[in-house]
Amino acid sequence: MESSSSGGGLARRRSSGSSGRDSFSCDADPFDIPAKGAPLERLRKWRQAALVLNASRRFRYTLDLKKEEQKEEIRRKIRAQAHVIRAAFRFKEAGRIHVQSEETKVPSADGALGFGIKEEQLTALTRDHNYSGLQQYGGVSGVAHMLKTDTEKGISGDDSDLMARKNAFGSNTYPRKKGRSFLAFVWDACKDLTLIILMVAAAVSLALGITTEGIKEGWYDGASIAFAVLLVVFVTAISDYKQSLQFQNLNEEKQNIRLEVVRGGRRITVSIYDLVVGDVVPLKIGDQVPADGILVSGHSLSIDESSMTGESKIVHKDQKSPFLMSGCKVADGYGTMLVTAVGINTEWGLLMASISEDSGEETPLQVRLNGVATFIGMVGLSVALAVLVVLLARYFTGHTYNPDGSVQYVKGKMGVGQTIRGVVTIVVVAVPEGLPLAVTLTLAFSMRKMMKDKALVRRLSACETMGSATTICSDKTGTLTLNQMTVVEAYFGGKKMDSPDNAQMLSADVTSLIVEGIAQNTSGSIFEPEGGQEPEVTGSPTEKAILSWGLKLGMKFNETRSKSSILHVFPFNSEKKRGGVAVHLGGSEVHIHWKGAAEIILDSCTGWVDTDGLKHSMTPEKVAEFKKFIEDMAAASLRCVAFAYRTHEMDDVPDEDHREEWKLPEDNLIMLGIVGIKDPCRPGVRDSVRLCQAAGIKVRMVTGDNLQTARAIALECGILDDPNASEPVIIEGKTFRALSDLEREEAAEKISVMGRSSPNDKLLLVKALRARGHVVAVTGDGTNDAPALHEADIGLSMGIQGTEVAKESSDIIILDDNFASVVRVVRWGRSVYANIQKFIQFQLTVNVAALIINVVAAVSSGNVPLNAVQHLSLYVAIEVSKIFVLAVLNGFLSPFQGAIDNKYHVEKLDYHGMLHMPLYFVLLNIDLLLNTRFFVQALFQVSVLLTLNFKGISLLQLKNDDKAHADKVKNTFIFNTFVLCQVFNEFNSRKPDELNIFKGISGNHLFIGIIAITVILQALIVEFLGKFASTVKLSWQLWLVSIGLAFFSWPLAFVGKLIPVPRRPFGEFFGCCCKGSKQAPDDATSNDKEDNKPEP
Repeated sequence: MESSSSGGGLARRRSSGSSGRDSFSCDADPFDIPAKGAPLERLRKWRQAALVLNASRRFRYTLDLKKEEQKEEIRRKIRAQAHVIRAAFRFKEAGRIHVQSEETKVPSADGALGFGIKEEQLTALTRDHNYSGLQQYGGVSGVAHMLKTDTEKGISGDDSDLMARKNAFGSNTYPRKKGRSFLAFVWDACKDLTLIILMVAAAVSLALGITTEGIKEGWYDGASIAFAVLLVVFVTAISDYKQSLQFQNLNEEKQNIRLEVVRGGRRITVSIYDLVVGDVVPLKIGDQVPADGILVSGHSLSIDESSMTGESKIVHKDQKSPFLMSGCKVADGYGTMLVTAVGINTEWGLLMASISEDSGEETPLQVRLNGVATFIGMVGLSVALAVLVVLLARYFTGHTYNPDGSVQYVKGKMGVGQTIRGVVTIVVVAVPEGLPLAVTLTLAFSMRKMMKDKALVRRLSACETMGSATTICSDKTGTLTLNQMTVVEAYFGGKKMDSPDNAQMLSADVTSLIVEGIAQNTSGSIFEPEGGQEPEVTGSPTEKAILSWGLKLGMKFNETRSKSSILHVFPFNSEKKRGGVAVHLGGSEVHIHWKGAAEIILDSCTGWVDTDGLKHSMTPEKVAEFKKFIEDMAAASLRCVAFAYRTHEMDDVPDEDHREEWKLPEDNLIMLGIVGIKDPCRPGVRDSVRLCQAAGIKVRMVTGDNLQTARAIALECGILDDPNASEPVIIEGKTFRALSDLEREEAAEKISVMGRSSPNDKLLLVKALRARGHVVAVTGDGTNDAPALHEADIGLSMGIQGTEVAKESSDIIILDDNFASVVRVVRWGRSVYANIQKFIQFQLTVNVAALIINVVAAVSSGNVPLNAVQHLSLYVAIEVSKIFVLAVLNGFLSPFQGAIDNKYHVEKLDYHGMLHMPLYFVLLNIDLLLNTRFFVQALFQVSVLLTLNFKGISLLQLKNDDKAHADKVKNTFIFNTFVLCQVFNEFNSRKPDELNIFKGISGNHLFIGIIAITVILQALIVEFLGKFASTVKLSWQLWLVSIGLAFFSWPLAFVGKLIPVPRRPFGEFFGCCCKGSKQAPDDATSNDKEDNKPEP
């Protein structure tokens, strides 16, 4: 009875006229990558223009454009094959009609495994759409008889029957392409250009070492680098492989559709994989056709076959065109089908078996950060080349001197190999290799945790987009309410019934009309078991409530339906908000029953029936009385549904060939009565709404119910505070629809509740909000919600009540239809942002500090204090742990602590600006506050370590030691202090916004464990692996000094947090360089900020 909308782009957009397309500037940005539905040509241009060291590695988690083209080519071939086969059979059928003697001969139905027809005969019948063959088998009933199926009650459904059908006709599964092996991921990891450089360096070091020092001592350096490279390769490959398996599992979950089948006379819910040939499947608008089959019966049934034929034309299905193809969607109407082919025997199965699901997906933040990593790598290469030129010039000229006056570079003292290794070290420390991996792991981990929180992520980009949401447009039914509907009030016979199920107040004729309308004008069903057990009611929550109420009135469902036959059905339409049915009672008597929104049905009534069955004219006084009752029920949060009917002559009903085009008369109706359906609010929804409002996210309720019902529910949920709120805070869909584009945008800012809305109204609301700069999340469950789900930034479909069409148009499926789950999705999205910010702050500190130290030391003295082996060991010991702790586990173990409470994310995160500025400003634009803290830490580390590099021998009192040994001790001490600084800085990065960095650490055993492992590994490297890492053992005094220096990271961070710094994107200071940053002025969100203030 209600619908809503949602969908997705990512960045905030400005309106550009009435076209519905948004942009940030007059010229379209060819490198603007939306969160979903990005054109392949645009992605290809981005790759061609971007600086990429190694595309296969940098984009290993993103969309494979070549595979996408191959998929589409396979689809075209399968569709073409289907078209050719059907064209041939149409040609053959035409020949049979013109030449009566040439009848199409149907193969004898000699049966298979106890059934009257073989698998290949059934498959050919459906695949070829062979209508004449179907007739010669005896039509649908003949095929059903061969399959031992009752078209009304279905198959028996016991285990032996199901197994026999699977053995005879196959199961509804198809062979899947095997995923990539672990060795394939290892090979991908080896393709990284940085690692290739290290491998070459390892080979050079090994060759030079063995040549100069002999095999006994000379293999250490080369083997050390090779060992570190192997560690990095396998860590990367393992993480990639695990994520690949995770995506496979998620894809299987997405494809595991739950659907209703009729078995043993009752409707039950089964997995699509458990469907068998012979099953009778009810279909309704929005469903996916789960297998190939034949239409048993249907009313206004229209199928969207574009997924199989490639044509967007909607195909009407009836007894003359009964064949249904798996994978297609029900566009309108309802009916039942007999399954005739499953799995690989269907065209959909062939298609799915021919293409493989990619685990990768394009996400804007991920792609941009990949580009950032590439850019920093290019900077590192440039710096390394510059240093190489300087070192070679000094090496060949010998013009550089030591402080004692001696020549610094003496021939033979420093080889070219050492120079090359120093340059390679600079490249290694410059490239933030963990950056793309960290973002991907963060998003993937958030997907797993969202799944546990009843949210199935269909598009990876939704994880990051949800963190920027500024408004949520939510359904009422099932999302804010429990979706447990019951009829609690009734107004029949012109007066209120003291009990809604007290049929004694009504005459037999009135009760008969009511029961007839309930039983025939429904898409639900009632199974009446033998033995006097309670009937089982199935259908939508509204239908179940009405059918259950009918049972209390004494309705015998099957008996009532058998008394009349259905002539034509007008399925419930969310635009008109009513549905009707014409039934033939015998002779010339026809009743047309209507059911729907009370005030809409009332407008079509010209009469009403009293308790004795007498008809009266609908006077203005009686209209006012009915409206008063509707308003009273709506004020009590009840959904009002009216029942009306009219008589019709059978002679005026079109014949069967033209009946589908018949428009049911909807005027001159006679009002039977109105029921009030109660759907209580979900427990805790008020707290969830308040939490969103405090976080700067405005919750708007979009419902198909009338304004009074919507107002009552909104007050109960906390969406409205003022019971006397008026337009535009609470507005009707048709009023909003009638506004101009500019007026609609202005009204959208203030809307809290929209009642009597159609799916198109919700689409208009989404467009208006996005034009005002909002990042919009919208829930939807109906087929007509698909456009709005696709248009919004984050489309949230309902897992229980949502149709398959809505689910496929959405980004995230809320499995329990609960608004609290929507709030949890927002929390995870905020956590993604928070963790990526933590990671970037930490990553920059490591890379910038190491790069500056090595470049300054190499240019000034020709030696690098942090060699490649040491940095790679740092990567293995710290970088990998920080990925799992900072970017994955630490934030996500307690994502609710401050994740959603930080209103800054909504008000100040210039996400679009971050995506549209030059790559080298992306990291700077994250947050001025975080960058300030990064500079403080980096400056501290650079200052300390450079001081140690140049004055370390004297400061550490090593003047009396041998010069070579003193240098080794100094460099080891620098390496040890540098690593310990990162360990202490990990604590700072846990809580970048809080003074107490130890908050909650006692419960995070994994973080403590990884810190301990990092320290132990560092001790092993320094004390026992000196040959490999070029280190020497340090005294306990030097260990204490290292710890003491690193400890200063904590008080320094504490003091830095006390310094008042405006919390704003750093890129705003470079507005002249970042065109995109000027396109989202503050006035776009100023009004919303007032609206989003937390309640006092």
